[in-house]
Amino acid sequence: MANTPLSGTPRGAQVGGLLALGMLWGGSFMVLKVAVESVPAASVAAARLLIAALILVTIAWLSGHRLPLTWRAWRQYFIMGALAAALPFTLIGWGEVAIDSGLAAILMAVTPLSTLVLAHLFVSDEPMTISRVIGILLGLAGVVVLIGPSALQGLGDHVIRQGAVALGAVCYACGNIVARHLPKESDMTNSAGIMAAAAILWVPVALFVERPWTADPSSASLIAILALGLLPTALATMIYLWLVRTAGATFVSLSNYLVPVIGVFWGVLILDESLNPNAAFALVLVLAGIAVARRGKRGSPAIKEGDSP
Repeated sequence: MANTPLSGTPRGAQVGGLLALGMLWGGSFMVLKVAVESVPAASVAAARLLIAALILVTIAWLSGHRLPLTWRAWRQYFIMGALAAALPFTLIGWGEVAIDSGLAAILMAVTPLSTLVLAHLFVSDEPMTISRVIGILLGLAGVVVLIGPSALQGLGDHVIRQGAVALGAVCYACGNIVARHLPKESDMTNSAGIMAAAAILWVPVALFVERPWTADPSSASLIAILALGLLPTALATMIYLWLVRTAGATFVSLSNYLVPVIGVFWGVLILDESLNPNAAFALVLVLAGIAVARRGKRGSPAIKEGDSP
């Protein structure tokens, strides 16, 4: 299927959508910590996918949206469900069991960097422009300012766990590109199809590998899993697909820089944590990076071989 052309949606709406994604995904790490306290990581991923699938398929059905019945459409849904949901949910959750969240946030910077390169190679209307490169580097600087270079001190201590988080980030980047090639259906239909496919893929895996019926989940973990399925999975998927269609994969990937910054503010508001004095400056850098990268959608020259940003 050909690339879906980017629409003329107002920039303000796209930035608002990106901030909404950052709010939803930024809070998910805090909730995920509660969920995995008494439920294994793959089972948490499977449960949130199943909840999201039931919610989205029901809403799609009630609103008159019907899932396509062709194998070509479902092949895309299964690929997208694996790359953008099932695999990264499990890999990142498993990796964070043993590594600090700060280091995980820095490793997640692999997503926008990988998306920038993949989009340049595989998406005709998302070339690697100077503005996009500068925007991504500003966003990365914001994450480093927030977390601090000291977070890198643990790099190499748990190589397999850290590799799992980085691989999860690459999965997200690949998903960002695949999302540009989804069936020509509504965002509601595609969201429901992706979550249904992801649940079909991952629920049997969790049942076979982890036997979740042997776990003793706490009520807090069960509530956390329900919240994960409803907000950062079901709702965020609809916003995410709309943004990929209207603003492009590279722009959406910048949400990975917003996640740790907004996560800090969630911790202050909900967990009464102390505010990192660098958080405000980090947020300014991230937002500046988003603005510059968004500007790169129009009229910015593409970087050719031999050029430097």
